[in-house]
Amino acid sequence: MIYLDTHVAVWLYLGDLSKFSENAKRAINQYDLKISPVVVLELTYLFEIGRLRTEADIMLNFLNEAVGLEICNASFQEIVRSAVRQTWTRDPFDRLIAGHAAFQNAGLLTKDEVIRRNYLLSVW
Repeated sequence: MIYLDTHVAVWLYLGDLSKFSENAKRAINQYDLKISPVVVLELTYLFEIGRLRTEADIMLNFLNEAVGLEICNASFQEIVRSAVRQTWTRDPFDRLIAGHAAFQNAGLLTKDEVIRRNYLLSVW
């Protein structure tokens, strides 16, 4: 299982594989894909401010059908407890997304260099 950062879910939805490294493409094909519910919140926020043209539910339903993407239903309290330990960022979305992956002791597929420097199980 590997978790996807928000931008990875967007690029998958758009079918823009040119943005992915070969290692990232292998991970997508090799692992079960999950996202934190926080990614749903961030996608909704990006839609509301006009940075995305498609609503989160439409994207996620498509990705569920296309690649089997699932939203993890782990305890939010446990995710927050794990996110509190991610002191390397002040971005609440990044902190919760990395905290969620850390709580599950799972990889996180991300191109974000800050996350990759600080979350040892990140993949790109």
